[in-house]
Amino acid sequence: MLTILHISDLHFGPPCLADVAEALVVLASTLKPDIVVASGDFTQRARRKQYAAAKAYLDRLPRVPMVVVPGNHDVPLYRVVERLFTPYALYREYISAELESVLVREDAVIVALNTTSPLTAITGGRVTRGQLEWCQRAFAEAPASAARIVVAHHHFAPAPDYDDEHDVMRGARRALDVFSRLKVDLILGGHLHRGYIGNTLDIYPGLDRRHGAVIVQCGTSTSARGRAREREKNSFNLIRLDASAIHVEHFMYFRELSTFAPVSRHEFARGPREFLGGEHGDTQQRGGGE
Repeated sequence: MLTILHISDLHFGPPCLADVAEALVVLASTLKPDIVVASGDFTQRARRKQYAAAKAYLDRLPRVPMVVVPGNHDVPLYRVVERLFTPYALYREYISAELESVLVREDAVIVALNTTSPLTAITGGRVTRGQLEWCQRAFAEAPASAARIVVAHHHFAPAPDYDDEHDVMRGARRALDVFSRLKVDLILGGHLHRGYIGNTLDIYPGLDRRHGAVIVQCGTSTSARGRAREREKNSFNLIRLDASAIHVEHFMYFRELSTFAPVSRHEFARGPREFLGGEHGDTQQRGGGE
């Protein structure tokens, strides 16, 4: 079984909560993840001091492969010259020299996409055709039984009950159709500062209604910037994948306990789940954990 610790939106700087961050480090060591995924916004304002703090924090997490992507807060906003000419300089120095990556294992292939767009869509993000072609090449070489996982900071589909304050990033629906064709099992992201666990078909039926991907959105794991149902709350996800299912535990921080605890559990079958229709009817798919 593959175990993934999924954290996001650390926001090192003024919003970061030191006691919450410490509790996450302590608990993470007991969860024994095989991989840590951190889906962006390591800093609040992309300052060197904030990046140094984020790097020191990441170094304290379990010493396993780590998949990272930049978030919109990881590029300068008000330092316009840097945003125009060297938007990722500090990210490359402290977090990762690569903005995108592919992690290949026998049991999983994880494609990490940089959805930030410092010049044209700094808040909402974007995904390009070139990135989707790169995904296709990466998954083409995946072992037949490997889980196919995409990581990005921005959300490809908002939670069904989320307001329209944050529009879905540019190119998201095209991407979901490509992910469906590529039989992507799981999409991990952040940005919304609230958790959401469901299926892409809940939001966007797409061209192929037989293969929705499981969406696992992480709230802000260590900052005071939670939104909607996770306002003033912190969360992370623990994901376990085996040959037949994807299991997700959503953890939230409780001040009275001074630690995180699971608040919901979700299970999704892997592969096509066809409950309705057939050779002559429409085929639909639903994920578990409802």
